[in-house]
Amino acid sequence: MLETITPMKTAEAKEAHLAAQKSDAEKRGRKASREVRQLQLIEATIDSLAKRGYSETTMADVADGAGLSRGIVNFHFESKEKLLVATLQYMADEYAAHWRAALTRAGDDPARQLRVLVAADFDRSICNKRKLAAWCAFWGEAKSRPTYQALCGARDAAYQKIFIDLCATLKQSGGYAYEPQVIALALSAMLEGLWLRLMMGTEDVTRETALQAANEFLSAAFPKHYPWPTAGGVKTA
Repeated sequence: MLETITPMKTAEAKEAHLAAQKSDAEKRGRKASREVRQLQLIEATIDSLAKRGYSETTMADVADGAGLSRGIVNFHFESKEKLLVATLQYMADEYAAHWRAALTRAGDDPARQLRVLVAADFDRSICNKRKLAAWCAFWGEAKSRPTYQALCGARDAAYQKIFIDLCATLKQSGGYAYEPQVIALALSAMLEGLWLRLMMGTEDVTRETALQAANEFLSAAFPKHYPWPTAGGVKTA
């Protein structure tokens, strides 16, 4: 015998459906709020690292910087160490996403890929005193903290492999005499050194002059792929 569907049952079903939708929306809202709060605290941690350094940064500083209560910081991260690990992970992920996106935009030309990767290192979203200072704070602690070494090491290994592969490809097409691993190491060391000079404000180095120096290195190391600018046939290096 078929059950008769009454208007009351239909209304009850509709109310139950609306209640389920509201519950799902509340859960998504809580999740979004949690992610927003965590990002606020991570950004405040970066600010504190840039302003105070690693050892002087406290949970209270982060809470004050984020405009949140200290209980909120403890709720989300429990300890300073967990907050700092989350901050380093966030910065490493941001950096990796940045250079991978630049590599994708560069297309299939290895010379363009390498030039774009170098330029990406001096993009304002990544290369600014605030974030450079935070990176330096973590680098200073990495030697004694295996977790930091693992996070930074994994990022550096993937990045360095791209450099080595591109240098190997350019060597083959240009007939250069260098060893790909060695020239890739030299390029990476130069980029890190320019970051350090930018963070310290050394010799009035700017993002523009740092990028120019990096491009000069490319021209010197790979002259067939990055010829020097000329004026009337004369090199203007």
